[in-house]
Amino acid sequence: MKRLGVLVAGLALLLSACGNPLAGGGEGGAGGDIIIGASDVGESLLLAQIYAGTLRNAGAENVTVRPPVGSREVVVKALQDKSLSLVPDYSGNLLRYFDKNTPATTSAEVYAQLKQKLPAGFEVLEQAPAEDKDLLVVGKQLADSGVRTFSQLGPRCKDLVMGGPGQWSSRWKDRIKQLYGCEFKEIRTTDTGGPVTVAALRSGDVQVADLFSTSATIAANGFVPLEDDKHMFPAQNIVPLVAKGVLNERETAALNRVSAALTTEELIQLNVEFTGEKRNPQDIADDFLARNGLKS
Repeated sequence: MKRLGVLVAGLALLLSACGNPLAGGGEGGAGGDIIIGASDVGESLLLAQIYAGTLRNAGAENVTVRPPVGSREVVVKALQDKSLSLVPDYSGNLLRYFDKNTPATTSAEVYAQLKQKLPAGFEVLEQAPAEDKDLLVVGKQLADSGVRTFSQLGPRCKDLVMGGPGQWSSRWKDRIKQLYGCEFKEIRTTDTGGPVTVAALRSGDVQVADLFSTSATIAANGFVPLEDDKHMFPAQNIVPLVAKGVLNERETAALNRVSAALTTEELIQLNVEFTGEKRNPQDIADDFLARNGLKS
């Protein structure tokens, strides 16, 4: 993972909306400065803008969004030295960064373990109901034939071609066999939840595809997400990862209210507005805050 592709034009829009996001470093979080990091993925950039607007509404005066910040290793180091104050992240991936052997899979388990496994100097705020996680999806015809869950998929796998990212086999081939008895006829490399995968499923070149839960292409194409009834894929709730001590109580409470309002449906809509409608990301963030009663 991860995640939704970013159009160059969209990234340029975000950079211009942030003022001078690539300037800086230094003592983020000191003297009231709050520096929010984001990856070069559209969803992360939008979340960073939502966090920035929220903190400004809570009274923070010096808030900067600074995309892109690079890999999780880079982010962790930046939070440690407080050149970043906080970043939006995904609970399952973040937990596995700090504990690669964790057995936790459900939202509650992952979040509880994450709070325990975080090193000193870090904290996570409240997680959102919103998730952006791996899904296996199928066409309507296969779903209507009685395949609505991974367990129902299992016995049919031998006759089906699955499409997904290049690392899918190394990550999930053995696990799906162990949990569901699923051995696909072929696992074909398409792309990471993008247009190649969508086109392959739409054309019938693959019958099962790995997409992401916030992808607007699922509904747009009438694809049917399968229920992962034994929780093969870990939960990936949106969660703010924060350098401890950089936020005051009012700022923390404001970000927790944002998380409470952020559903998967909202996240899908945000992505549609950014990648499909190509709206200015700061406007998207402002509208989200306004319609959820979070804008002063």
